[in-house]
Amino acid sequence: VYATLYRTYADKDELRTRPMLYLLTPLMCWIGGVLLYSIDALWFWRGLAYFAVFHFMRQQYGFMMIYGRQETVPRWAKRLDQLTIYAATFYPLLFWHTHLPRQFDWFAAGDFFGLHWPWLTTIGALLYGTLLLAYSAKEVWLSREQQHFNLPKNLLLLGTVLSWAVGIIVFDNDLAFTALNVIAHGVPYIALIWIFCSNRSTTPDKAPRYLVRLFKPLMAPLFVLTLILLAYFEEGLWDGLIWRDHAVLFPFFQYLPHLSDPAMLSWLVPLLALPQSTHY
Repeated sequence: VYATLYRTYADKDELRTRPMLYLLTPLMCWIGGVLLYSIDALWFWRGLAYFAVFHFMRQQYGFMMIYGRQETVPRWAKRLDQLTIYAATFYPLLFWHTHLPRQFDWFAAGDFFGLHWPWLTTIGALLYGTLLLAYSAKEVWLSREQQHFNLPKNLLLLGTVLSWAVGIIVFDNDLAFTALNVIAHGVPYIALIWIFCSNRSTTPDKAPRYLVRLFKPLMAPLFVLTLILLAYFEEGLWDGLIWRDHAVLFPFFQYLPHLSDPAMLSWLVPLLALPQSTHY
């Protein structure tokens, strides 16, 4: 979430190019969040959860397109790539929706709608399996035709298939989901931000001054530490003001007032969630 700052609000050129986008996005996210939370707290968490799901799915699609951007393939092959990477994320989520309740939730209890139709999972599995077989056959054919095998793209698909299936279907466990989906989602994004900013820093006459100074190999620990501190501060505010369930991790934040008034929470919770909703 906070790595996004280096690509948006901390980049003067980007901010100057799309000022209204970066002004209105957090404002509209906050206003929309306040309205949803005022109606029902569950509707806020449900909206944020499906927003996050969309974001998670689109990132895998984006990486798939990055790794396949230099391929010269028929249009149907590109479409098959797109369908397969979407299916790799969609089917585990379909399984999640048809197997509620589970031992954990995306954000809050009941944030996903329950689909009590087991036949959906069966049909989804058949379609998913068909796509995987078609994709595999296509890759074998292309590798023979072009004498080239796109290893990064196929490793990305394989990693997506395994992490989403294992994190959601095999283990009904919050820690497994966090390790296999959330961390696997966040770390590649941070790496992409680092690569992008590092490439820009090689042209000092065009890049912002902070890029030239920060995005050097020796400064990588500082880059990661900055993200950790920002995340820790946000989580501390959540724990101190609202949750109060990790006092050992956030001892200094326990001096903050514990808020429970619904009117106060209706504007505070969307405000605390603003980094996430804006990032999504």
